[in-house]
Amino acid sequence: MNVLEKFSAVNTLIFDMDGVLTDGSLMVYSGDEWIRKMNVKDGYALQLAVKLGYNVIVVTGSSSLPVAERLQKLGIKQIFQKVLDKKQFILELLEKRGISSTQVMYMGDDQPDLPLLSWVGLSCGPADACRDVLETVDLITAAKGGEGCVREIIEKILRFHQKWHAHIDVAST
Repeated sequence: MNVLEKFSAVNTLIFDMDGVLTDGSLMVYSGDEWIRKMNVKDGYALQLAVKLGYNVIVVTGSSSLPVAERLQKLGIKQIFQKVLDKKQFILELLEKRGISSTQVMYMGDDQPDLPLLSWVGLSCGPADACRDVLETVDLITAAKGGEGCVREIIEKILRFHQKWHAHIDVAST
């Protein structure tokens, strides 16, 4: 099966946080919160996917209140942080909702993502993902993590489903 054929069943988009939604950099200050950088173009595409009815989920082993707040402002309600076994967590979540692996696109960038990447219908990694991820995924974006890779894959999926040019009001991201 070629990659484009895998796009046809996708209705659930799952993203890792650090290295995918962010560029993987952390600005460390005193205290417990670290500063992460996100891309506005990714935000636009995430909002559009939510408004078009796609099931958008973020799952991460780390935790960031500011990132969660931004994602919530974009309409994403399913943000799961401090998840140690992403595959088991997602398997249980999707089973409860009757969603099969073929309906799922997952984008990850590092070792903890590998078990989930090999289970989903469409696996993706940003251009700067670790070597093992790049050798595993169905699709590698031209953009790096936190630099538009999320926008790139969402745009590809929406274009495939002829929904990219949908006339939906999307707020400033």
